[in-house]
Amino acid sequence: MTTQTVPTDAGDARITWHRAGAARLVLAVSHGAGGGVEARDLQALARALPGHGVTVALVEQPWRVAGKKLAPAPKTLDTGWRGLWPALAAPGLPVVSGGRSAGARVACRTAAELGAHAVLALSFPLHPPGRPEKSRAAELLGAGAPTLVVQGGNDPFGRPAEFPEGPHRMIEVPCADHGFAVPKRAEITQERALEIITDGVAEWVVSLG
Repeated sequence: MTTQTVPTDAGDARITWHRAGAARLVLAVSHGAGGGVEARDLQALARALPGHGVTVALVEQPWRVAGKKLAPAPKTLDTGWRGLWPALAAPGLPVVSGGRSAGARVACRTAAELGAHAVLALSFPLHPPGRPEKSRAAELLGAGAPTLVVQGGNDPFGRPAEFPEGPHRMIEVPCADHGFAVPKRAEITQERALEIITDGVAEWVVSLG
C-alpha cells in the first residue's frame, strides 16, 4: 500500500494504491459526500480485488484531504476527479472509474470524456430520500461505458427495483442500506453482504477483458 498526493485545480487530492502483482487494470473508487475511503465497501474491495489482478486506487477528493466536513458542488467534485485522472492512468492500464454515492455520480458524469474503461457505481443515489421525482437516472444512463451498479435492497436513495432499464448491470445486496450495513436480524450477515459486493465486482471486472 502506497499513498500519493496529487495536485488538482480543486486542491490536493490523495490516492492510496493497493497494487496487484500482475495487474490487468486499475479500479479507481472515490468516497461519498458524507464519508471517506474508510467506507466498508471501499475497504473490502481494496482487500479483495488485488488477488484478482486488479490494482485498487482509493481516491480522496480535495475537500476531504483539506479536512472539510461538507462536500462542494458537483462541478468542483468533477474538477478534482479530472485532475486525478492522469495519475490514475499513469500505470498504463485500463482504468475503471468508480465511486460510492456522490463519487458514483462523479464517475458517471465524467466517464465518457476521460475515456474510462468501465464504471462502477456503488450505492448510486438515484434520488434524494423520499423524493423519487428528483431522479438522477440521466447521469447513470449517460455514462457511455459498461456500468455495474451495486445497490442495497433497502437503500433510501433508490432501491434496485426503482432503477430504469438500461445497459447497466445490477447487483442487489439484500437488506442493505446506503452504506451497505445490514440489520442484525437480516437474512444475511454483514460479512456476507460484503462478499456479495466483492465477488460480484471481481466477476464483472474479469468479464471486461
